[in-house]
Amino acid sequence: MAPHTTWTERLVGRRVLCVGTDLADVAEMRSVLARQPSFRAKVFTDAERAYCDLMRDPAERYAVRFAAKEAVLKALGTGLAGAPLTDIEVRRAPEGKPSLHLAGRAAALAEAAGVRIWLISLTHTATQAHAMVAGVGDEA
Repeated sequence: MAPHTTWTERLVGRRVLCVGTDLADVAEMRSVLARQPSFRAKVFTDAERAYCDLMRDPAERYAVRFAAKEAVLKALGTGLAGAPLTDIEVRRAPEGKPSLHLAGRAAALAEAAGVRIWLISLTHTATQAHAMVAGVGDEA
């Protein structure tokens, strides 16, 4: 058995309370970004925009972050109307590992649901972007 890393040790004995997934079309995101310049500021945080806009094709990164935001709201049972999308931020560690930071209404929803830790997995191609999240609670 492989040794636990620090972040996995924090999961031992905890329950997965909710799961969400979403798939976003990269071409559709590219089109929205071109048609609605204000969309970026309405949906993505300053840090997310700074990261995505460094890329040759920012639409792939925007699409996967949009998918993650929708997956979180699905996991919380609210859908897109549950909280402002800027309340959910996808962060990227220097080594590339993604994480979630919730604020405002999204953080309140997660707290009410008992979610203490979020697990997130992101993947994208030139055409599709997928996100899967799991909300983990306190120790059982």
